[in-house]
Amino acid sequence: MRQAGRIAAAARALAGKMAVPGATTQEIDKAVESFIRSKHAYPTFLGYNDYPASVCVSVNEVVIHGIPGKYVIKDGDIVSIDVGATYDGFVGDCAATFIAGNAKNDEARKLLSVTRQSFYEGIKYARPGYRISDIGHAVQEYVEVNGFSVIRDYVGHGVGAVMHEEPEIPNYGIAGHGARIVRGMTLAVEPMVAAGDWPVRTLRDGWTVVTKDGSMAAHYENSILVTDGEPEILTVPEPEV
Repeated sequence: MRQAGRIAAAARALAGKMAVPGATTQEIDKAVESFIRSKHAYPTFLGYNDYPASVCVSVNEVVIHGIPGKYVIKDGDIVSIDVGATYDGFVGDCAATFIAGNAKNDEARKLLSVTRQSFYEGIKYARPGYRISDIGHAVQEYVEVNGFSVIRDYVGHGVGAVMHEEPEIPNYGIAGHGARIVRGMTLAVEPMVAAGDWPVRTLRDGWTVVTKDGSMAAHYENSILVTDGEPEILTVPEPEV
């Protein structure tokens, strides 16, 4: 899983570098697929529940599951990259959101920063003795005190031999509920945050999830290992892409 995580994270970094004005989302997808295969791994998303691409590229109001295509990225777009790599039968799953170009959008920058930090607030509780809802409670509290909303229709999850395993990890809720966290768990913690309200809808393609109010959304995810102390982040990129 460490190797799968390194490959997935390096693919995420590659996609982030490509998320620039003038690039198409399909170009990002093809580059990510080629990179993952070059590492003797398989793009986990490709064909997963019939998903048609190797990466999800979600722009602006798209929360998750944006299908790569002919869309040309514009200056100031916020681009969420979600990618998985399967290596020797195990999965690394991660995501991050990037701002394309040099546009100065203070709200977007704050949204990205809060979304990323909410992940780190959550995993403070990814330790033996806590419960799964302690993670989500910490995420929600941090997001809402900063003026944003946590998406409630989609959740984090266990990850291992397949991409989605038990337990589900909501990014909201009351602390002290759900499964007990134990050493050896491998979890994908993934806050999804909207600048406006949290309700979402799915477009006619059956995949693309957008905010109902059209507000910007961001996504940040890593696969982690629960240890006796600090959780280990498995989706740490290789030094060179």
